[in-house]
Amino acid sequence: MNDPAPSIAAPDAACAERVGRYLDTLTKPPGSLGRLEDLAVTLAGLTGEDFPVVTPPAVVVFAADHGVAEEGVSAFPQAVTAQMVANFVAGGAAINVFSRRIGARLEVVDVGVASELPAHGIVRDRVRPGTANLAREGAMSRDEALAAIAVGRRAARRAQAAVCRCLIAGEMGIANTTASSAMLAALTGAPVSELVGAGTGVAGDTLAHKRAVIEAALLERAPDPDDPLGVLARLGGLEIAAMVGAYLEAAAHRLPILVDGFIATVAALTACRLEPALRPYLIFAHRSHEPGHRVALEALGAEPLLDLELRLGEGSGAVLAFPLLEAATAMLAEMATFATAGVDDREAR
Repeated sequence: MNDPAPSIAAPDAACAERVGRYLDTLTKPPGSLGRLEDLAVTLAGLTGEDFPVVTPPAVVVFAADHGVAEEGVSAFPQAVTAQMVANFVAGGAAINVFSRRIGARLEVVDVGVASELPAHGIVRDRVRPGTANLAREGAMSRDEALAAIAVGRRAARRAQAAVCRCLIAGEMGIANTTASSAMLAALTGAPVSELVGAGTGVAGDTLAHKRAVIEAALLERAPDPDDPLGVLARLGGLEIAAMVGAYLEAAAHRLPILVDGFIATVAALTACRLEPALRPYLIFAHRSHEPGHRVALEALGAEPLLDLELRLGEGSGAVLAFPLLEAATAMLAEMATFATAGVDDREAR
């Protein structure tokens, strides 16, 4: 696979304009529902539907290990990746709880977990058992990065075939904030000191060590910011690459994409560098407590819907924001117009 990006159509501008005019006929002062109205117009343009539908949503959690965990950059050992995947399968993680609340189709995909996993309840599409240690060598080859992108594209196609109407991509991989921070520094040129936060809960000397590992890796790997696939291969993760592929494929099917926090946004930035036509399909769910998330959002010109100081990952923040998309579509489909309600539209006079 040489081209990781499918063809992505531009949003339907005529549909978006039509829905914008329709919003002003509903029983409310024009613009009084603020960003919810903007969201409704966005969803109409993305789907090409005057009354867009976003349910059921698909939640896909991609799991993979990172060789850089050997450097002691996380508060948890690498074995926790597989343990948390087992927790996903058992239904006990935050993403399971929140996904049940919104009626999501939840899928867990093994892109590169290094340890043994449960026999059932997982889509096995493993590229390799974890990346190499990016502090000592490239995380993966370009071909492996492309293969992991293809894993994400297949997952998005499964979601589309299951008649899901919105995509949320989550991740699980101990040390993946280290990989994401390194990628973001390479793609934006921002100082590592401004990007690297607590992640799973590191602080003090461990946090300083994490930053030093990333800075050294950037010098050794010398990634080219104009080569996003190369940045992904040298510094990234298999689950990050799969998220890239899921975003690209979902957009090709005109599925709105609700982007989670820091790691998901770095994947989104990488995907947009590969295919700029993706950007309109990305709706940013929340502002993570990770300091690098601000930089990633600014690089994409994005304003998230929520700010709850989250830093869990798994897709959890995006699932929490999903009811806002439902509210935007319900507003279009269910609110009365001034004419049908017999309410005086003083703005029209």
